[in-house]
Amino acid sequence: MATAKKLPSGKYRCLIYIGMENGKRKYKSFTADTKKEAELKATQYVMDKEKNRKNTQNENLFCDELENYIAVKEAVLSPSTIRGYRNIQKMLKEKYSIFCNIKISDITQDDVQNIISNLSKTKSPKTVRNYHGLISSIIGSNLTLNTTMPQRVQPDLCIPSDSEIQVLVNAVTNTELEIPVLLGAFCMMRRGEICGLSMNDIKGNTIHVHHSLVLGTDKEWHLKAPKTETSDRYIESPEFVTNRIREVGHITNLNPHSITIMFQRVLSRNNINHFRFHDLRHYSASIRHALGISDAYIMEDGGWRSDKVLKSVYRHAMNDRKKEMSSKVNSHFKELCNTNCNTK
Repeated sequence: MATAKKLPSGKYRCLIYIGMENGKRKYKSFTADTKKEAELKATQYVMDKEKNRKNTQNENLFCDELENYIAVKEAVLSPSTIRGYRNIQKMLKEKYSIFCNIKISDITQDDVQNIISNLSKTKSPKTVRNYHGLISSIIGSNLTLNTTMPQRVQPDLCIPSDSEIQVLVNAVTNTELEIPVLLGAFCMMRRGEICGLSMNDIKGNTIHVHHSLVLGTDKEWHLKAPKTETSDRYIESPEFVTNRIREVGHITNLNPHSITIMFQRVLSRNNINHFRFHDLRHYSASIRHALGISDAYIMEDGGWRSDKVLKSVYRHAMNDRKKEMSSKVNSHFKELCNTNCNTK
């Protein structure tokens, strides 16, 4: 929910985005004596608007309901989520204009299935599911969907080795990427969390992760609270990481996009096999697992809500070592065979 801000008068005001008018963003203002009261008024308005939307949506066009839905959710969802919704909205309007101009009450299962089937030809299963999730939210209880979805694809993870991490750390020393790489590889932090971190969030060797830098629909970077409760967490960092942060004096001046670009350039210049910055988290998790750390602690430090990602990481790590293990087994069998043959 939008946060109320204190006015010069001493009162608090909360703004709720309600749509566009004459090409400009329009907001509704809620003012009260206390911050809590202003936010409560704004919340009640959003809830009432959502209730009215559901009562009248069946006779509205899909495109209108989609715009209303996003406008209402803009007050409570993260800028990155809203940006994703806007991208989907743009694509639907451009490629599926006929569907967008159907009344909600007239939409059929075949209409939805046709869109999903077409999207599946060019987009990943995860992206297709995002489209379907938004479409089904707009349709609501008017139609119970039973859409055939594309088969899920296992993510193609690439977890760096210890030797690659050593080369990487040496390569970024005394550069703007040094602290982000240390926090990603040894503290399991995400790009947005690293960019949202401040020196005040570090007490001793404890790092409080409670902000993330995200790109909004206005194409500006915004500091926001994490999407989930599990992402707001305290991490016990290796002492050498926090010591180095204090030596440098700041976290980073980069945004998440800049980190990605600079990171790939470093990998290329140093002949390190390609992997994503995000895979530093997976590397850190796999090392913890190999050292016998409980999954519960790994999930807590990494801000994961379930062990689904961890299991995928562990499975990939085991696949990476499969050739090594197979070689050891085959060498053992070869030696055994040669020994038996020589005794005959």
